[in-house]
Order: sequence, then C-alpha cells, then structure tokens
Amino acid sequence: MSEHVPLSTLTTLRLGGPARWLAECTTTDTLVEAVRLLDAARVPTLVLAGGSNLVIGDAGFDGVVVRIATTGIEAGEDTVRAEAGAVWDDVVALTVKSGLGGLECLSGIPGSTGATPVQNVGAYGVEVGSVLRAVRLLDRTSGDVRWVGPGELGLGYRTSVLKHSDDALVLEVDLAVRPDGASAPLGYRELASALHAEEGERRPAAEVREQVLALRRGKGMVLDPGDLDTWSAGSFFTNPVLSDDELSRVLAVVEERVGPDVRIPRFLADGGTKLSAGWLIERAGFGKGFPGPDAPVRLSTKHTLALTNRGSATTADLVALAREVRDGVQDAFGVRLEPEPVTVGCVI
Repeated sequence: MSEHVPLSTLTTLRLGGPARWLAECTTTDTLVEAVRLLDAARVPTLVLAGGSNLVIGDAGFDGVVVRIATTGIEAGEDTVRAEAGAVWDDVVALTVKSGLGGLECLSGIPGSTGATPVQNVGAYGVEVGSVLRAVRLLDRTSGDVRWVGPGELGLGYRTSVLKHSDDALVLEVDLAVRPDGASAPLGYRELASALHAEEGERRPAAEVREQVLALRRGKGMVLDPGDLDTWSAGSFFTNPVLSDDELSRVLAVVEERVGPDVRIPRFLADGGTKLSAGWLIERAGFGKGFPGPDAPVRLSTKHTLALTNRGSATTADLVALAREVRDGVQDAFGVRLEPEPVTVGCVI
C-alpha cells in the first residue's frame, strides 16, 4: 500500500490529484479480496486499470485507489479470455498473432480489457458487444463472483449498466474470435477505402490491424509519450443520436449556418440517426488545436474530438475547455454533446 500517489501518473490524460492510498492487485484473487474488505469496511474506493477513459479532479481521491494489474490472456480455437487488467491492445495483438480474427478493428484502443464491456468500446464499425461471450463480475453488493452473458449488461452506444455504477467490478472477459483468421466484415467506409476493399468484405486480420493502427496514429489516437496529441482520454464526446424530429430541426439549423450544399456526416443508429460530434465541434468554430499553441489544454492538432493536455494542464483547465466546446455546439446547432469519459471529483 502506497500513500499520496499522484493519480496523474495513472491516467492517459496525465491529470488528477493524489490518492490517499494506492493498492496494486496483480492477481484476481487478491483483487476480489481487497475490494470485498474495503467495501465491508465502507472505505471510499476507486478502482482503475489503464486510466484511459477517466478524468480525475485536481483534489484527487480521499480514499483507497485499487489498481487492477492482472495481465493474463489465453487464446483458444474460437475464443480469447483475458483478465481485467490486461492491456487491451495486447489482447488484440495476441489474437492476430495466433491467426484469429474479429478484434482487429479494435486495435490501438488504449486502456484495459476490463473497461471494454463497461464502455462497450468500438471503432471502425465493430463494438465489443458484438464479440462478447461473457464477463466475470464481482457483485459488490453481495460479494459474489459469477459469469454473466452480454444480455445482462444493457450494452448500448458507448455505455452499459456497468458504467457510472460501482455495483459490479469486471474481473475477466471472454470474447468470440474467428478461427479462420479473417477480419470482421468491413463496415466502416474510411477503413474499407484505405484497404482498397468493398464495405462488407473480409480481409486477413493482420492486414486490417495494421491499417487501423495507421489510421489511428494519423489522428493521434495511439498512445505515444512523445506526442502530446495522445495525452488525452480519446474521443471526449460521444456522437449524438437524434430522433427524426430532432434531426429535421438540426439539419435546418446546419443548412442555415453552413449552407445547403454542406452535408453533415450521419449514420443510422439504434434510436435514430447518429451525427458526427467532431464535425459539429469544428463547424461550431472549434478547429484543430483550439484555442491555440499557448493553451495548457487544446483540442488535438489532428482530431477535434480529443481534448489534450499539453504538459502543464490541470483538470480544471480541461473541464473549462470541455464546457466551452459543449456549450458552443449547443449554441450553434442546438445539440448537447455528452462527455464519454468517467469523471471522479469533477463535473463537466
């Protein structure tokens, strides 16, 4: 157990004040035991692993931070099972190296495996929910450990019943993969075009993985300590999903603001039509690198959907910029963007 550990060292944003105490758990058994004991004693507890989708306030956390450092990964013929603390991209890389397909579109996403079903992470037309077989959970209300299927998780666009709740803790994840080594059907136009393929086509998983990593690097979305554009929480806002009535109103506003010949990117989604948050941000006046080179927090110079720490920022700086962007989009188009990261000790 360590005392007064700066949480900025445990998040990809490199922001956050100190933890009163930090306990690191390298096995699932010690993780379960530690969380059960802390919960029984009603000690304020924050559980984290990769820290890639997390914004922690400058005051830190006045309690015990439990860091999940379990790393086991096991690949079978058509499945891969990984402990919650395993680096997600290590899981994807192992499946590709083992001649298995299905996860390659999720290459390069930072963070831990245990966070993937919580957030229902997705990229390039694939979501974790589409390949998830089961999740092993610690029920923090009863102390029981059990495997549950995806149907119990309320999976949705970048959400699940596990998000914004401390009732259950992911211990292990079981994912379905393709034994033939072929990728998932290419469902994202940008990726298919980069591969000179048709949408719906399958390609070797290794080929798709390399192209996904190249596309993500070009947007500053693959972690690199020397690239401040990657000192972020990834995409900071979710793409808004609008009903038909809301869509008609917003499209009219867009036409009035940017002209009838400019088409906003939009995609069919559960519950309506998904709009591009990055497009809305840029058209609302927040370009790449906003507000400028001297700002401690800026939009990425490669990707307007990422808020980045330029090396001397505070969480207060980040929150201020997030609010400015969110409110600016609301004023310009009448669309309220919702932050994607989990927040601790701060409100956006």
